[in-house]
Amino acid sequence: MKTRIILITAFLFPFFIISCDKDGDTTPPNINLISPAEGEFLEIGNEDGIHFEAEFSDDEMLASYKIEIHNNFNDHGHEHSKAEESTTPFFYQNSWDISGSRNTTIHHREIIIPENATPGNYHLLLYCTDAAGNESYVARNIILSQNEDEEHIH
Repeated sequence: MKTRIILITAFLFPFFIISCDKDGDTTPPNINLISPAEGEFLEIGNEDGIHFEAEFSDDEMLASYKIEIHNNFNDHGHEHSKAEESTTPFFYQNSWDISGSRNTTIHHREIIIPENATPGNYHLLLYCTDAAGNESYVARNIILSQNEDEEHIH
């Protein structure tokens, strides 16, 4: 009985290895986020929108990209002011279809930070998915400010 199990296992093992071999696209797409830059100050209430520019590429075919912006308020105190009560932490999420190409450059100003957005530290996450479902992402620290020339948020 043991000999039979060993022979069956030895016979089926090569087929198991072949069937487990990954066929198809397993390489995630490449992202080159040009703008906004790491640590860039973005002006609250600027009706022109955030300058966004990125290059995407894949060895097979691209599918979509998504941008998410959320707050990173880890350094906060417990005092409240009337100004803080009249603001809202900014959150943004949107996705776009870029299927039909292997390489593309995207440039737009679609993201507008409303005037009541809370100034401070935020994360910008950029995701890209290819047609096979592989995903990659890039994360940036950005700072929302009332004045784009501001150097520090207190």
